[in-house]
Amino acid sequence: MNIVLASDHAGVQLKALLCEHLQKKRHDVVDLGPHNAQTPVDYPDYALALAKQLQQGKAKRGILLCGSGIGMCMAANKCKGIRAGLCHDTYSAQQGVQHDNMNVLVLGARVIGPALACCVVQAFIQAEFSNDSRHLQRLKKIDNLFLLA
Repeated sequence: MNIVLASDHAGVQLKALLCEHLQKKRHDVVDLGPHNAQTPVDYPDYALALAKQLQQGKAKRGILLCGSGIGMCMAANKCKGIRAGLCHDTYSAQQGVQHDNMNVLVLGARVIGPALACCVVQAFIQAEFSNDSRHLQRLKKIDNLFLLA
């Protein structure tokens, strides 16, 4: 699977570990940066870069990291076609894909440990959207929320 990752400075180390983990599982991984944890960056810039990769069909799924995960999740969900979820457990990561067609997993690098992060990523990657009519109907309602704002 093609997977794109990005973070802010707080997520650089965990992102590198996750890239290595995914490559060992034979996924095609693109790390959009940053690569330096010492230089502060603005997380919305990296959320947008990742969103563009998904919108252009260059990757099927994305993973974003920042300190808490909250900022990245908020920024990513502003982008058309992005369904980002902040998950720190395997159930939410799997369920987010199966029922909500989540295409971006967001992790808080200061919240989750490396071993659990790898398990959560695996649950996210292995899950597939159910295509159940009730879930499709709910996703359509979410898409229509943009029309109301």
